[in-house]
Amino acid sequence: MGQRNHQAIKSVATHRAVVLHDAPLAEVVDDLRRGRVDPVEYVETLENRAATVEADIEAFVSETLDWDRARAAASDGVDSDDTTCPPLSGVPVGVKDVFHVEGLATRAGSKLPPEALAGPEAAAVTRLRDAGAVVLGKTVTAEFAYFEPGPTRNPHDTGHTPGGSSSGSAAAVAAGLCPLALGTQTIGSVARPAAFCGVVGFKPTYGRVPTDGVIPVSPAVDTVGWFTQDVAGARLATAVLCDDWRTLPEPRDRPTLGVPEGAYLDQADAVGRGAFEAGVETLAAAGYDVERVDVLANVAEVNGRHEQLMAAEMASSHEVWYREDADRYADATRELIERGREVAGGEIARGRQGRHDLRETLEARMAEAGIDLWVSPAAPGPAPEGIDDTGDPVMNLPWTHAGLPVVSVPAGTAGGGNGLEEGLPVGLQCVARAGADEDLLAWVAGIADAL
Repeated sequence: MGQRNHQAIKSVATHRAVVLHDAPLAEVVDDLRRGRVDPVEYVETLENRAATVEADIEAFVSETLDWDRARAAASDGVDSDDTTCPPLSGVPVGVKDVFHVEGLATRAGSKLPPEALAGPEAAAVTRLRDAGAVVLGKTVTAEFAYFEPGPTRNPHDTGHTPGGSSSGSAAAVAAGLCPLALGTQTIGSVARPAAFCGVVGFKPTYGRVPTDGVIPVSPAVDTVGWFTQDVAGARLATAVLCDDWRTLPEPRDRPTLGVPEGAYLDQADAVGRGAFEAGVETLAAAGYDVERVDVLANVAEVNGRHEQLMAAEMASSHEVWYREDADRYADATRELIERGREVAGGEIARGRQGRHDLRETLEARMAEAGIDLWVSPAAPGPAPEGIDDTGDPVMNLPWTHAGLPVVSVPAGTAGGGNGLEEGLPVGLQCVARAGADEDLLAWVAGIADAL
C-alpha cells in the first residue's frame, strides 16, 4: 500500500464486496467498560479483520499501522470494576492523515516530505487519547483533503469510490476495522463518504472542535468530523470532542423536517433523488411532519462563492510549502492553489461574510416554516464507479458553507448497476441550526431507526 503505487492501484477496476463486520461504538464501549471484552483481545480481533480485508480496501496508511503499539496502549485499558475510567477507554480509532499524531508522520496523501509537514499533535487527537482511546494508525486521505484520491476502495463494492476526502476513515469504520475514525469536512468530506460507505458521519457546528494540529484547506470552513456505525456511538464521541457539550434529556417529540425544494435538490441525480423521496415517505409514514420549503434558489452562487473562498484560503495556507515544492502537488490541487492566488481580497471578504448571511437565511426559513431539521440527500446518488473520482460534494456544500451541524445516516440502498443484489448505500443528510448539535444527534437517533 501507500502512495508509490497509487496510479497502478487506481487503474485496476475490481467489483467485489469485502466481509463487513459490526463494530457499533456504543456497544464496543459498553463491552470494554463492563469487562465483557478484553481491550488487548479486541485489538487482536481488529488485527485479524484487517488481515482479511485491508488489502482489498486499503483504508490505512500501511506504515502507520503498528499492532504491537496498539496492543501496548490497550493493555492499560479498562478495569471492569472502575466506573470512573475515561469514556473511550480502550477504544481503537483511526485518524485521517491530515491530523498530526505524536509519534506518527503526517503525509496528508501527498508527495511532500513528512518533515516539512510536521507539527504538534492535533487537539482532537489529544482529546481522544485523554478519553482513553487507542490510535490504531493514520487513515488514507485525498491529497491535502482535496480531490486527488488515494487508493482506498468502497467496502460494499471495491470497484467504487468510498468518497473523499476522508476516504480511509469512512471505509475503515464501514469494514469494522475500527469503531471510530476522525475526518474533516471543507465541502463534503464527512457526509459524502459516510453515505457512500453506509455509516454515520457527523460534522459539528463550525468552531465547536478545535482544528489546531490539522493541515488546513480553508480555515474559514474547515471542520473536524467523525465516523461511527451507530448514532449512539457518534453521541459518545461528540461528548468527548466538542467544546461545551451539553447532556440533554431524550426528546419527547419528533422534529418537524424540512425538504429544501428547488435548485438545490435538483442537483441530485435520478437514483439519488428517488432514494431520498422514498426515505422521506418512510419518515412521513413513521409519523414525522414534513414541510417542503423553497430555499437555496441561489445555490449556484453559493457554490461558486464557497469554491472561490476555499481556493484563496488554500493558496494562503499552503504558500510556504507550495513555494518550495509546487511540483510535488497533484494537478487538481495545484490548479486550485493557482486559481486561489488570483482571488482578490474583496472577494475573499465577501465569501466570508456570505457564510454568515447564508446561515441567517437558512435559520430564518426554518423559523418561518416551523421546521427543526433540514433533510436532503447526502450525495447526488450512490458511490460512482471507479476510484479516480471521489464523487460530487454539491449536496453538502451549502450546509458546510453556513457552518451548520450535519449528520449523515444510512438510508438503505439504491441500485448501483454493479451486480450486487441490494445495490450501494445511500445516506440521508440531516441539518440543524448552528449550535444545536446536541438536539440534532438526539433527534437523528429516531430518524435512523425509522429508516
